[in-house]
This record gives sequence, C-alpha cells and structure tokens, in this order.
Amino acid sequence: MDIFQIFLVIHIIAGTVCLVTGAFASVVRKRYGKHTITGEIYHGGYVVIFLTSAAMAIIHWSESAFLFYIAIFSYGLALWGYLARKLRWKNWLGMHISGMLGSYIGIITAILVVNGSQIPFISEMPILLLWFLPTIIGSPIIAIVSQRYKK
Repeated sequence: MDIFQIFLVIHIIAGTVCLVTGAFASVVRKRYGKHTITGEIYHGGYVVIFLTSAAMAIIHWSESAFLFYIAIFSYGLALWGYLARKLRWKNWLGMHISGMLGSYIGIITAILVVNGSQIPFISEMPILLLWFLPTIIGSPIIAIVSQRYKK
C-alpha cells in the first residue's frame, strides 16, 4: 500500500465519521451534551478530511488540483461554523448553522461525485447535477433551520 492509498483509507474513514456525526448532530437537541460532543467529533473528522484531501491532491496534482481548492472551501465552512460557536461571535448562531450545514453539503457532494457511478438511479444522473444537487436541496434547508433558531 502506497502513501496515497493510506491517505485515501484515512480520508474515507473520516468522511464516514463526518457523514454519521453530522446527521446525528442535526437531529439531537441543541444544547450541551450529545450535540456538542458529536459536533466536536464532526469537526475533528473534518480536519482529517481536509488534511488528507490536501495531501492526496498534492500527490496527484495534475489530475486533482481542484480537490485541493474544494477541500479548502469545504473545511472553511466547517471552521467558520465551529469558530462562530466557540468564540460566540455576534450573531454566532446563524453563522454556526450556515457553516456546519454548508460543510455537510460538501460531504454529501463529495460522496455523490466520487461514488455516484456505483449508486443505482444516481448513476443515471448527469455528473454536473451531482455537483449541484446537494446545494440546491441543502440551501433552502439552511434557510429554514436558520429561521427556526433566529432570535
């Protein structure tokens, strides 16, 4: 197993952790306890996703340089949401919701784009739709959730 494959395995494990913990954090009560612990695990997993994405993009730069920029953007959303809550910025809750759900859209998009060809029904969709469908569906959800928790 070469270094790229090691990074890929770690990346897949971290992505799975984020997929599960992100979903869980979105449905549990929003207070200290399950939500915050799960959120910490989600953020830690996203750090690993970011680092492995960047490493894999650098290793295969000519084929996947764009992944480096996607990793920066997606992790930027996760970091934005995480820091908004940790540092209690003004209007932190809206930034937290937008950042965390936006980063979750990034996870879903990555899964669809990378694995869509192996998923029945999804494999028949144009690849461009797989890139944009999570954002098309997720953006109104972010707006609804943000409105629900708005003070």
